Amino acid sequence: MQFTSEQRLDDAVLEREFTLGEIPGILWTPASASAPTPLILLGPPPLGLRKAYPRLVARARHAAADGFATATIELPGSGGRPRWPAAEQGRADLRRAMEAGEPVSDVIIDALILPLVDKAVPEWQAALDALLAQPEICGPVGYSGGVISIGTRLAVVEPRISAAVLFAGSFVPRAMFEEARQVTIPLHVLLQWDDEGNDRQAALDLFDAFGSKEKTLHANMGGHTGVPQFAGDAAGQFFTRHLT
Repeated sequence: MQFTSEQRLDDAVLEREFTLGEIPGILWTPASASAPTPLILLGPPPLGLRKAYPRLVARARHAAADGFATATIELPGSGGRPRWPAAEQGRADLRRAMEAGEPVSDVIIDALILPLVDKAVPEWQAALDALLAQPEICGPVGYSGGVISIGTRLAVVEPRISAAVLFAGSFVPRAMFEEARQVTIPLHVLLQWDDEGNDRQAALDLFDAFGSKEKTLHANMGGHTGVPQFAGDAAGQFFTRHLT
C-alpha cells in the first residue's frame, strides 16, 4: 500500500489516498484518535470513486465521529481503472433492457454481477491485509454499503469482518441466495421501498435467506439515493454495538 496524498477535513478527519497495485483507494481516520481504531470498509457503488465521493466522505465523517476508521477501494472496471469489456457489456445489456421497458433477465444479472463479485472480493481481502497492517487501525472490522452481492460474499469468506450494513439497492443473482444462507454475522440491511430499477421482492427474499441470527431490515419510502438521516444514524449505532 502506497499513500499518494493527505489532507485534513475540518480538523476532524485525516483523509489519505492510496494505491494498492493498480487499485486506487481512500482511507479516513479520526484525526484526534490516540489509539488504534476499528475499521469499516465502505463498499462504493459502481460509479467510480470520484462520482461517489460526496456520499462516501459523508459516511466517513459520520463514522469518524463515532470513533471508526473507514476505507474504500475502486471497483474493477470503474473510475480510472483499466476498461473491463465484460463489465461494459453487462452494463450495456442492462441499459438496453431498461430503456426498452423489458424485465431484466437472470442472464443479464448474472453476467453483470457474478464476475464483479469474483474479482472484487479478493481485492477487498488484499486491501484489508494492507489496512490492518497500519499502526492506527485495529480490528474488529465492519463492512458497509456497496453492491449487496459483494457484501454477501465477503460476509461468507472473510472471517475478519464481524458485522455488516448492506444496502439492498442492486440486482441479485439467484446464486447469491445460497451464499446468503451461509452468512452468520450480525446484519443491518437498508432498503429503499421505491428504489427505481431494482427488484424489491428479490431484496426481501435475500434478507429472508440470510442465515444470521441477528439481522434487521430497515425499509423506508423513497428512491435509491433517498436514505433518511435517521436510517444512517441507526446503522452507526449498529456498528457501535458490534465493533466496540
